[in-house]
Amino acid sequence: METKFEAINALQNNAVRSKKPTSVQHKTHGDAIEGHTPTAIVYCQGNFAKIDGKTANGLVRHSQAYRIVSVIDSSHDGKNSGLVLDNIANQIPIFGNLTNAVANEPTIPDVFIYGMAPSSGKLSPKDRGVVLDAISLGMNIVSGLHEYLSDDPEIAAFAQSKAVTIRDIRKPKASKDMRLFDGSIAGVTALRVAVLGTDCAIGKRTTATILARALNARGIKTVLVGTGQTGLMQGAKYGVAMDAVPPQFCCGELEGAIVAASEAEAPDVILIEGQGALSHPAFCTSAFILRGSQPDAVILQHAPKRVHRCDFPNMKMPDPADEIALIEAFADTKVIGVTINHEGMTEAEITSSITAHSDRLGVPVTDALTRPISHLLNILVSAYPGLRQGSTLAAI
Repeated sequence: METKFEAINALQNNAVRSKKPTSVQHKTHGDAIEGHTPTAIVYCQGNFAKIDGKTANGLVRHSQAYRIVSVIDSSHDGKNSGLVLDNIANQIPIFGNLTNAVANEPTIPDVFIYGMAPSSGKLSPKDRGVVLDAISLGMNIVSGLHEYLSDDPEIAAFAQSKAVTIRDIRKPKASKDMRLFDGSIAGVTALRVAVLGTDCAIGKRTTATILARALNARGIKTVLVGTGQTGLMQGAKYGVAMDAVPPQFCCGELEGAIVAASEAEAPDVILIEGQGALSHPAFCTSAFILRGSQPDAVILQHAPKRVHRCDFPNMKMPDPADEIALIEAFADTKVIGVTINHEGMTEAEITSSITAHSDRLGVPVTDALTRPISHLLNILVSAYPGLRQGSTLAAI
């Protein structure tokens, strides 16, 4: 029987025969070279389509920086990732292990992405072995863990020996290079809208991504500023991993990203990806996002069927009305709409929940994934009708 290491050696030999570019030529930290979008396998063992698999989930739904070719999760081996995630087929299969995922490709993919966000932020011993196997194949490594793989002596040394790169998304720059808040956000003329939530891993980034894409498609120039690992992996041109920045610099770093986006892109709208929840005692990022971006408006994401906070079984989910009151008391802004995460809900429950929340909260409510995109766009247009001018929004 062929061992795992024999299989890996065979894959390496196949890569040589396929005349793949050398490792030095294709080490890109995710950026395309000569029009080539790096291909990537996303590792999400045991967590795809679950809360801790939110990075893989997001990359399957949307990725500008990488062309996702497959997902690894033995619990869904042989299935289509789109059907598992959203009941909509895509071109990204799921395999049970790295060997089979690589064997499915004509050449070894450029990148291995660690696609999970465990609450520990750490790499398990089993996952460490898979990362080392990917390095042995000459694949670049991308990780969003709080544990920096580029600082791990074993992993870093092996990567260097194989001439591959390690991209730690959450690894911040040196404190001496970080930016303090200076108030320059006041000079940004674009409409700033933050997509916040009542919990972590609740769909804020997905809603923001869908809204940004829809606005741009309708001629309203929009930039999405990422604030977490997945958004940056997906290819957000502007942003910062907020939970990896010292508190003193969080507001300034986010302000700097927004100012840079404003100056370079001259957008009509800047969307700011939310993190955690303002009311959540385990996270402080929402406070920094509100302070640093000073949004004109907020869209709130909520999961009606979620009973307790993610990873906190003794912590009850907040009422969205209370979260709205807290946000509006904390910052000079207005919650203009609510979006629903439909986890655990039937179609009838989604419809009922949208109606009930809209009636009770007095703002438009929709589900970005199951309802027409026009409903999501109308949350913004209803609050800012001037956005219709010079665009096709008047027709929706």
